[in-house]
Amino acid sequence: MTEPLSLLLAYCAAIAFASVAGGALPNRVRMTHTRTQLAMSAVSGLMLGVAFFHLLPHAIVLGPGPGAIDYASLFVVAGLVTMFLLLRMFHFHQHEFAAPDCRHDPVQDQTHDHDHDHDQTAAPPLGDHGVADAHGLSGLGIALGLSVHTVIDGIALGAAVGGGGHGGGYLGAGVFLAVLLHKPLDAMSITALMQSGGWSRAATGRVNLGFALLCPLAAVLFYLGLGSLSGDAAPVLAAALAFAAGAFVCIALSDLLPEVHFHSHDRVKLTAVFLAGIAVAWLIGGFEPAGAHHLHGLEAQP
Repeated sequence: MTEPLSLLLAYCAAIAFASVAGGALPNRVRMTHTRTQLAMSAVSGLMLGVAFFHLLPHAIVLGPGPGAIDYASLFVVAGLVTMFLLLRMFHFHQHEFAAPDCRHDPVQDQTHDHDHDHDQTAAPPLGDHGVADAHGLSGLGIALGLSVHTVIDGIALGAAVGGGGHGGGYLGAGVFLAVLLHKPLDAMSITALMQSGGWSRAATGRVNLGFALLCPLAAVLFYLGLGSLSGDAAPVLAAALAFAAGAFVCIALSDLLPEVHFHSHDRVKLTAVFLAGIAVAWLIGGFEPAGAHHLHGLEAQP
């Protein structure tokens, strides 16, 4: 049996480490266009799978009575619309960049099909440092958007662990893996943007550390807050899980759809890793408590 709070703290430590490491990558690893797109496609598939195989089923199980599906659906849409509005206002979810030490690999670029057109009105152009100019949006706005995004990730993780009860297995394993693999990309976006703006390495490191701690802090506070609720916490958990499912779907598609729409290169590889991400999300269910997604009490109804 795994004690939920201890497991959550272990998840948080791993996510914080991965986020800090991701923020430091622009100084150490040459993230080419193809490598970035492969990572994004894999994580997008994983996030979609986690939303539909883990978050949404849990939300329905914990929802209030016969209206649980309608209740969950309402918060799924709320999460999707909220994340969409954040993306629309702050345009913060840009992973198409290459920091000064991370230029495109000439070998990789030769495999990039340049016969396709890039609609520059739909995606912000890359500046001299390869970082999206974001149409004049300030770094503060981008940081704010990513901060709200990572808080939602933290709430999703805290809710997934808190909503699994005290059964054996790895509670919230799917959400943990999705956040773990996605957070380095977000951190890398922030540090690459700061480097292109002339920020010092010390200042960039401090921001990177603060961003890395934000998701774990939100996860632990939400989890502990559940214990202070008077009465049944299940409806709150159901709402949080469903909201996170909608946010995950929006984030996954915001990464995936521009690549599908604007690019024709490496279609087989990108599709393969996307499907692999979905498969991993489904397989992770084996590590969670048995029967976690079963509608107990509804099965006996005629």
